[in-house]
Amino acid sequence: MVPKEKEAVTGSVASVKGDALREVPSANITQALQGRAAGVDISQNSTKPGAALQIRIRGTRSLTGDNNPLIVLDGIPFVGSLGDISSSDIKSIDILKDASATAIYGSRGANGVILVTTNRGSKGQKARFTYNTFNGVQTLFSRYPMMDGPAFAKLRNYATPAPSAGQTSTTPLYQTNGDESLTTNTDWQSLYYKPAMITSHDIGVSGGTEGGNYSVGLSYFKQDALIPLQNYERFALRMAVDQQLGKRFRVGFTTNTNYSKSEANGLNPGAILGYSPLANPYNADGSPKKTMTTGGGADQIWIFSRQNIEALGQKYVDETKSFASYNNMYGEVTLPINGLKYRLNVGLDYRTSNSGNYAGVGVFSFNPATSSSAGRGNSQTYHWALENLLTYDRTFGKHKINAVGLYSAEGNRSIGTYMSARNVPADFFQYYNLGQSPQADITVDPNNQSYAQWGLLSAMGRVMYTFDNKYMLTATLRADGSSRLAPGNKWHTYPALSLGWNITNESFMQNVKAINLLKLRAGWGQTSNQAVPEYSTLGRLTVTPYNFGNTNTTGVYVSQAPNASLGWEYSKTQNYGVDFGLFNNRLTGSVEYYKTHTFDLLTRKNLPISSGLSNVLENVAETENKGVEFSLNGIIVNNPEGFSWEAGVNFYTNKNRILSLASGATRDLNNLWFVGYNINALYDYKYIGLWQAGDAYQSILEPGSAADVVGSIKVLYTGGYNPDGTPMRAIGPDDMQVFNTAPKYQGGFNMRFSYKNFDLSTVGAFQHGGILVSTLYGSASYLNRLTGRGNNVDVDYWTEDNTDAYFPRPGRHLSGDNPKYSSTLAMFDASYVKLRTITLGYNFNKNLLDDLKISALRIYFTVTNPVVLFSPYHKFSGMDPEPNSTGDQNQAVNGYQPRQLVIGTNNPSTRNYLMGLNLTF
Repeated sequence: MVPKEKEAVTGSVASVKGDALREVPSANITQALQGRAAGVDISQNSTKPGAALQIRIRGTRSLTGDNNPLIVLDGIPFVGSLGDISSSDIKSIDILKDASATAIYGSRGANGVILVTTNRGSKGQKARFTYNTFNGVQTLFSRYPMMDGPAFAKLRNYATPAPSAGQTSTTPLYQTNGDESLTTNTDWQSLYYKPAMITSHDIGVSGGTEGGNYSVGLSYFKQDALIPLQNYERFALRMAVDQQLGKRFRVGFTTNTNYSKSEANGLNPGAILGYSPLANPYNADGSPKKTMTTGGGADQIWIFSRQNIEALGQKYVDETKSFASYNNMYGEVTLPINGLKYRLNVGLDYRTSNSGNYAGVGVFSFNPATSSSAGRGNSQTYHWALENLLTYDRTFGKHKINAVGLYSAEGNRSIGTYMSARNVPADFFQYYNLGQSPQADITVDPNNQSYAQWGLLSAMGRVMYTFDNKYMLTATLRADGSSRLAPGNKWHTYPALSLGWNITNESFMQNVKAINLLKLRAGWGQTSNQAVPEYSTLGRLTVTPYNFGNTNTTGVYVSQAPNASLGWEYSKTQNYGVDFGLFNNRLTGSVEYYKTHTFDLLTRKNLPISSGLSNVLENVAETENKGVEFSLNGIIVNNPEGFSWEAGVNFYTNKNRILSLASGATRDLNNLWFVGYNINALYDYKYIGLWQAGDAYQSILEPGSAADVVGSIKVLYTGGYNPDGTPMRAIGPDDMQVFNTAPKYQGGFNMRFSYKNFDLSTVGAFQHGGILVSTLYGSASYLNRLTGRGNNVDVDYWTEDNTDAYFPRPGRHLSGDNPKYSSTLAMFDASYVKLRTITLGYNFNKNLLDDLKISALRIYFTVTNPVVLFSPYHKFSGMDPEPNSTGDQNQAVNGYQPRQLVIGTNNPSTRNYLMGLNLTF
């Protein structure tokens, strides 16, 4: 039978069971969600242990506001992240994607809603104990593809500037001397990475009586990084209790408390990747060098080898300690009117984070006398939510009515401080007593101190009506009032309506045995987003030091203009879907089409220079997201006593584009926004090859001597031509183009095979098209300069004997430190098919377990990130084709927006080998 809740749904909802999530052992259940639900794009923005992932439900809507979905834990808005919740606790996750489904959560659900339901004890259940664990080793998925010593020496020797008139040859740009030698071939990555451990333990007990139930659990997780000193550790305690008080009253609470610690997050492999492989890391006596000189003296470097970093002891610390407690309480009373209930939900949450860093004298500096430095920061978040719900649920013959009325209030207060100091008098002080430093070396930057408070009032009414289990209607009206917005704009009321027709229950379908479910859905609605940063309507004053005569003092100036008209960002959505179940529900799935138009988006409108300000924040832009989603799940072979085979696949598209910007502009070059293109578009020249000897119009299009230009990057000329066919101008900024980066389609798949007590499962993901930015090959990371100064990614570059190469001639036609137009080399086809996990498990025989008083025992072996297929980038570089950084991380030069995800010099991807056990007794 098709579950009744599935038959009654009229909005767009994707569901994932907790058992499916646990097929992917991970620190963060977001990783287990990847590829599981159509329309839910989950991407890495960091590969450091404990890092959160980016979640986008049906695309990016806001230009400057928050695009993260709302997380609701056991019915209460959750201010933590999915990484704060152990996968062992989760019963199910439901993802609400359209306005009809998210309307009851109002503006908080503007970017979609993720409902997390945790496991609880059952009424009358005997105490049940569980122990889930996995342990294993993380290995390097692939090395960064850098040159070895001979290849680098060859590059350096060839990287010569173009000869001047009368010259026949020139010397290399950078000499091999100092700590370098042509007989040396140092593998710096091997001196930095080493396999790392990962471990997880989760203990739980649950049970119940006739009047209530309980669940208590304790978990521990630790993940070391492949790079030195870096790790993430988390302890978590959770508890849930429900108790019936008499016939009419029921109360309960849930608490989820965790403590985490991360260390050495400031380290990354970017520095060692650029070290010359010709440099010897050891002194003549075999001791490690602390510093070295390379590139003919151009680079003087502190050596970030594992041996040097681990030897620092008290001279280096970089840690963040966080504590969070999320608490939900409820009281429910059944009123004398049949079907009527009142429920009060209370959420009380507290989060605090304390960070500290210290680097001793000379640490990370070529100069051993460089002063020590330290910094300390802390933040607190206080959050509360209060919800009053009145629910009426009755069935009258063929009529079923479920009505909900809500009045809620929510508040949030956050505080952040940071201070730094230099010349800390002793290493053992580290960051714990910055006041011991000279007062002149202590800095309290006002830009690093923060306070914000906001509140939200809401009222909502929803009616769900079903007639004869065939025709369904859901109507919602929600009103939100936000303290962030200006008077007159604080409140907004918006509707949502969805309809459903369960064709399966029509009389003319009763003899169609092959179809178990066929339901049509349509939904329309509006949502809004209170994306305005706190106090933006009031403008902003910034403190600045200045001198008045001989007196040093501080003053303030207006740095952000006030705008009393700031209001909500609005989204109007349409959703149309078909749900089906065939052949006794051995084949189930859905097809959906959606369109979301978001308007009154917050962007900055330019102001006249005479105003004293460059811009003002206004509601002026528009975006659109539309796409198709398809999900299919099948039981291909079903033999409980023998071989069984289950499979699922989801496929989705999302076409995101900007419809308008401020003041009627069609482009905003500062933010890289372009009307008609997706929010994460790139703006660059188009690579079309390399200049070759004798190419027509080279001296016009790319002025310069042939000796310098031949072998350099050729980009597309988009200008006009003279009557004689010659170009009218040289290549310049007018030839830059906009590139859409989004894939054409993406999705995920999973399969599970079982034979008697054995099972084999795999989870994967795929995407086709789009642009992957790898900063290793472009100009941003300084790893493809092709000058011989520092090590280079191993590329096939132009020489007189290799003129059909893709990469330019070393040392010629430079723009600053990089080949001209080398940013175009960072763009790759983003397509891939990837197996995320393969798991082989064995369930012990029940008869054996009964003798041992054990309910269930399963052991399994999992390998994560085992296979990448059909990826042009992986084929070219050997690397993982998924991003590992945001556009502003670990870059030598700017060029990408923080919102863009790229492959950069962050932690390398890993392939993990894990052994796990699930025990219930």
